[in-house]
Amino acid sequence: MDGDSGRQDEGLQSQVEEGRGFTVWFTGLSGAGKTTIAEIVEKEIRDRNRRVEVLDGDIVRTNLSKGLGFSREDRIVNVLRIGFVANLLTRNGVAVVVSAISPYKEARDQVRRRIIDFVEVFVDAPLEVCAERDVKGLYKKAFSGEIQGFTGVSDPYEPPVAPDLVLKTAEESPEESAHRVIEKLEFFGYLWSPGTTRHPEFGEYRW
Repeated sequence: MDGDSGRQDEGLQSQVEEGRGFTVWFTGLSGAGKTTIAEIVEKEIRDRNRRVEVLDGDIVRTNLSKGLGFSREDRIVNVLRIGFVANLLTRNGVAVVVSAISPYKEARDQVRRRIIDFVEVFVDAPLEVCAERDVKGLYKKAFSGEIQGFTGVSDPYEPPVAPDLVLKTAEESPEESAHRVIEKLEFFGYLWSPGTTRHPEFGEYRW
């Protein structure tokens, strides 16, 4: 009986490890900590032998969305392109980590509707904290009017109404924030924890 139970447990663990894809989408102001936390989360997922890809908003804009401007329409197109790629990867069993300002609720909601296994993480930091962290001086230029259409200053950021997780990065370290993300992914059944794992369908299992 114990042997049968052990094989069942191993089978359930294997199903998750091998590959139910998902997208964890970090949204928030520039300087809120999205990329830093995403990098830590990526490493943890990779250490658990999962296939994982990171889609960074700035990198995607440079390559996939080259030529787009910063109008509302172009920003929405950029987010939808990221979502399209994320959906393809997710459907093929890849863990996708997206780090993108994605300022408009309309675009984020469209992406959520397309990607079944979608976890929205709001990286929440006050504007003044984001500006203090800005080593490039972009906020300073935005406040002075040198840069127009800067999200959070002269262009709106629409916070998520009901995100799956909120990270207060002015109150916790990137490592603490990343740990909370991993816990949430474990809770949803996308990752198994090394020890006792609570799975929403199968209950608790000890490996």
